Amino acid sequence: MLSIGGVNPSSVHIPTVPEPKKDAVGDDTSNLLAPQADAKPVEGVAVTISSAGFQAVKNDSNKDIDDSNLKDNIKQLLKMIRELKKQLQDKMAELSAAMADTSMTPEARQARLTSLQSEVTSLQGALATAQTQLTKAMKDEPPEAQIEVMSLMAK
Repeated sequence: MLSIGGVNPSSVHIPTVPEPKKDAVGDDTSNLLAPQADAKPVEGVAVTISSAGFQAVKNDSNKDIDDSNLKDNIKQLLKMIRELKKQLQDKMAELSAAMADTSMTPEARQARLTSLQSEVTSLQGALATAQTQLTKAMKDEPPEAQIEVMSLMAK
């Protein structure tokens, strides 16, 4: 099972299986599969990606926009739209996880869901605004540029 921390999305924790204890009487392997009450789990693998690593990925993800022959304001809008889409996708995943979380009280879960729904609504509004601005910026552009923008938005 893989668990990704919600506080720090760059942290990945992979739980491990406890080490089986040797039987003092002999080499009895039939007890290896039986759960042991005093077995202690050993530390798993932890992966941390630095902020420089995230920045490198972020820069590469917009390389196609930077390499295009579009105006700078259009490039900025395309980058903003991509970032808003990513944030919206992350919030939706967080919302789904909160809906399935049974560790909270019903009141706490409802408060968390309300907060996340508000954030999702804000992101959707910001995305709609950015798309409207892009549409206005593209109004006087040639058809080739409009096709290129649609192609970049689809990625």
